[in-house]
Order: sequence, then C-alpha cells, then structure tokens
Amino acid sequence: MAAALLADLTPLRHSRPYRRMWLGTFLSSIGSQLTTVAVGLQVFDLTGSTFKVGLVGLAALVPLIAFGLYGGSIVDAHDRRRVIITSSSGLFSVALCFALQAWAGLDNVWLLYALVAVQSGFWAVNSPARMAILPRLLPSEMLPAANALSSLANSVGMTVGPLLAGFWVHWFGFGGTYFSEVLLLGVALTTLVALPSMPPLGEVRRSGLASVLEGLNYLRTRPNVRMTFIVDLIAMIFAMPRVLFPALGAVVIGGGAQTAGILAAGIACGAVLAGVFSGPVSRVRRQGLAVLAAIIGWGSSIVLFGVVVGFASPAPDAGAHWLLWPAFGALVLAGMADSVSAVFRSTILQTATPDHMRGRLQGVFVVVVAGGPRLGDLVVGSMADLTTESVAAIVGGLACIVLVVLLGVSQPRFARYDARHPEP
Repeated sequence: MAAALLADLTPLRHSRPYRRMWLGTFLSSIGSQLTTVAVGLQVFDLTGSTFKVGLVGLAALVPLIAFGLYGGSIVDAHDRRRVIITSSSGLFSVALCFALQAWAGLDNVWLLYALVAVQSGFWAVNSPARMAILPRLLPSEMLPAANALSSLANSVGMTVGPLLAGFWVHWFGFGGTYFSEVLLLGVALTTLVALPSMPPLGEVRRSGLASVLEGLNYLRTRPNVRMTFIVDLIAMIFAMPRVLFPALGAVVIGGGAQTAGILAAGIACGAVLAGVFSGPVSRVRRQGLAVLAAIIGWGSSIVLFGVVVGFASPAPDAGAHWLLWPAFGALVLAGMADSVSAVFRSTILQTATPDHMRGRLQGVFVVVVAGGPRLGDLVVGSMADLTTESVAAIVGGLACIVLVVLLGVSQPRFARYDARHPEP
C-alpha cells in the first residue's frame, strides 16, 4: 500500500532520452532558482524597495509573453531537439553575464532588469520545447507519472536553489552565486545531446504571427484547455507571495538573505513532498476537479501564511524569528497544492491537444505559468507597499479562493473532465 503512494518511476525506466532530459531539467531548475533569488536580493540590497523587487517580474513579462507565444510556433515548425539545445545555450550565456556584472561591481539595477528580460526570452522558447517533447518520448498513459517526475525535478531544484542562494549570497557574494548557475547549466547542456531528432509531424506551418494566431484561435474554441490557463493565472496573480520574502527577511521576521531563501524554498519543499507521493496521480480520472480543488488549497495556504506573518506586524522585534517555521509550514502546504495542480494541468494540455499544436499551446502555457507569478510580483508587491506583507498575502489568498469557486460553478464541464475521454 505504501509503495503505491510513491512516485511512479516507469517513465525513467522506459525512455533513456527522457531520463537524460529529466536530469538536465533538475540541474537547470537549481541554477535558475539560484539566479531568481539572487537577483531579488541584489535589487533589494541596492534599492531597499519591495516594489523595485516586484519590477524584476515586470522586466521579464514582456519578453516572456512575446517569446513564449512566438517560441511555441518555432517549436511546431522546427526540430525540437535543435530548438531546446539552442535556447539552452542562450540561457548559459545570460547566466555568465549575471556573474560578470556582479564581479565587476557595476551595481546597476537597470542592467539587472535587462539581463532578466533576455533570460526570460530564452526560457520562454526553451520551456515549451521541453514540454512538447514528452509525448514524443513516452506513451500517453505514462504522461501523468512523467509530469509528476518532471515536477519533482523542478521542485527539488526549487528547494535546493533558494536555500543555496540564501546562504551562498551571504558566504560568496552575488558573483559566486550567479556563477553556480553557469556551472549547472553547462552540465545540463550535455544531457540534451542524446535526444533524438524530432522534426515536425504532419503539415508544417512556418513560425510567425499567422502560426501564433492559429494556436490562439484553437485555444479560444477549447474550453477545458483554456480553463487550465485561467485558474492558474488567478492563483499566481493574486496569491503568489515570493515578492514578500526579501522584506520579511530584512524587516519583519529577521534573518536577512537566509530567511528569504528558506521561505522561497518552502513552496518547493511542498512540491517535493507531493512529487515523492505522486503514485496515485495516474489513477485520477476527474482531472479538472482535481485542478480546482488544488488551487483552492493553494489559496487557503497563502491565507494561513499571511495570518502567521501578521503576528510580526506592524513592527518587528526579537521574538519575531520564531514565526519563520510556521510561515515555512504554510508555504509547504501551498507547494503541495500547486504541484498537484501543475501535474494535472500539464496532462490535460498534452493529452487533449494534437501534436502539431502542442508547441504553440505549450507556449501559451509558459506565458501563463511564468507570466502569472511575474504579474503577481507586481500586484502583491504593490499591495504590500500600500498595506503590509500580511494583508497582501491574506487578501490575495481570499481573492484566489473566491474567483476559482465562481469559475468552477460557471464552468461545470471542466469539473467533469474525464481523463479516459480527453476533450479539449
């Protein structure tokens, strides 16, 4: 019985290329989280403003949208192996630039924003390529388990990365922390060489605006796939608390970069737990209902997080340090719920979308998954500047719960989605 709860490793045994790509995903995730946390800490160190940290998300948003949508059309029009290797090489180059600016002591916030924007553009092409490759490497019945394993790799990376970033910034400075990503991405690049060639199937449309519009029009007529995007946007825009972490570490809970890193790792720790005990995901039929329940769980956990943090408001004191671990526990619960949602949203998209559309729809998926938190950084960061970190988390979590419940009631077809008969 206990073994049935553990992650299903069948996809790793079934496909060597998937196994190697999974390892690369794991290493890349650690590296990207190192940089994400380090950039936020560096911007806060230079400006002392949570709002300016939130602008990091805005800097990434425009290229994320543009290249996420266009990158999906590139994936559908070209060999997916070539796309993923080229975009991964670009990410490696940007990581090196982050390290160089820190070592040079430039201390320029606008340069950091620019590097984040370029990094976001490459990532927006890389991610849909990775996701669109999976159905070409594995049979459809293995996709829920494969998505759970991929989520586990990302989640472990998101746990290790922020923890390392928090302590490594303290020990080695920003330059050493950024260079860690350079090393990890260099190794991750080598794991992609073994991928087989994956030219487009069927009729090939040239990448470009017409191809992007065709994908968006397809999405407009597919309500179940569209719902996976809408509910995730609600969760990330209103209830993503990561922009609060630097201020919580600096002036509310205390502990500085280490506290920020621990809090950032909390969501990922929850996702790791969900991934380790993801064995039952392949047996869930009502995947749409599972998504709705998981996002309501996410919102509830963020409300709990805000309540805990509220005990330290409005002024910090020496006794506020004890709040770190209750806050961390609330974020672990949030991470578990988010991981469940991500697994089933990915599976619905992959199984209900034809191969010649997967790249473009995965591009939209990337825009939503990564763009939502970036918008959330701006929304939650602005709310925290106007009120407090606690109020921003509580109001955002409640807004998430109410909006998802209303959507679930108004779109009952999504709640009835049956994995045995996938309907887009």
